[in-house]
Amino acid sequence: MSERAVAVEVRDVHLAYGHTQALDGLTFDVAAGTITALLGPNGAGKTSTVEICEGYRRADTGEVRVWGLDPRDRSLRPRVGVMLQDGGIYAAWRAIPMLRHLASFYARPLDVDDLAARLGLDSVPATYRRMSGGEKQRLALACAVVGRPDLVFLDEPSAGMDPQTRLTAWDLVEQLRTDGVTVVLTTHLMDEAERLADDVVIVDYGRVVAAGTTAALTGSGEVLTFTATPGLDVDALRARVPSVGAVVESPSGVYRVEGEIGPQLLADVSTWCAEQGVLPRELSTARRSLEDVFLELTGRGLRP
Repeated sequence: MSERAVAVEVRDVHLAYGHTQALDGLTFDVAAGTITALLGPNGAGKTSTVEICEGYRRADTGEVRVWGLDPRDRSLRPRVGVMLQDGGIYAAWRAIPMLRHLASFYARPLDVDDLAARLGLDSVPATYRRMSGGEKQRLALACAVVGRPDLVFLDEPSAGMDPQTRLTAWDLVEQLRTDGVTVVLTTHLMDEAERLADDVVIVDYGRVVAAGTTAALTGSGEVLTFTATPGLDVDALRARVPSVGAVVESPSGVYRVEGEIGPQLLADVSTWCAEQGVLPRELSTARRSLEDVFLELTGRGLRP
């Protein structure tokens, strides 16, 4: 089987802000025609990475190529769409005029009326400065794709959207892939990454800590979850069921046993809880999720 064409290449990229190392040898590829989710805790280096790929920032060392070119090459501008969290949209403009203005710069833009209707922007009368957070987010998404780019960078595309609008945004992103557009998105929503992404890149402390498809990252493991009295000795439970991968309490009073789940494990956990004088409640099993993998790799504690 032939290798997939590469839209974005990131090779051994380093970037420092003063004494803070934001990126420390970052390396990954984005395959053409796919959706790649870039995940990581706050401060992991996601924004810096995307800004370098977009041509807005220069790496200290390393190499980045977009369609084989330096990201700052002006010939890429018609081919690359960028969704920003803040800025880039005129505060006094309304949605439809803004989209028409942007569309006028491209040879084959999307139909503005259709795009606006799809994202519910045709019924938003307010100027950008008076829009709600969700309306601003929808307009930012529309602005990123109206030029019919070959590659689009989406920064938390559904942040601030209600559930119905989020699904509409997801449908639009999936349609981009169907149309052959390469999508790179950052998100804190693991269900968004699981739903949309062909490939996932998890970044922490400026390095790639895992990369691959969601199926490859989550594997075949399962998770047993139950609630009980907070503060139980998880090390003692781990010793009782040595065949599992991990036993954690997170958040308080919610216990997770990760590994191959079977009848004997259920019996062992129930017996152990009985010995502690507690009753396990809301006991359930599920496939190990991308969020489980993410927390295993980046930790469960709050970041400063």
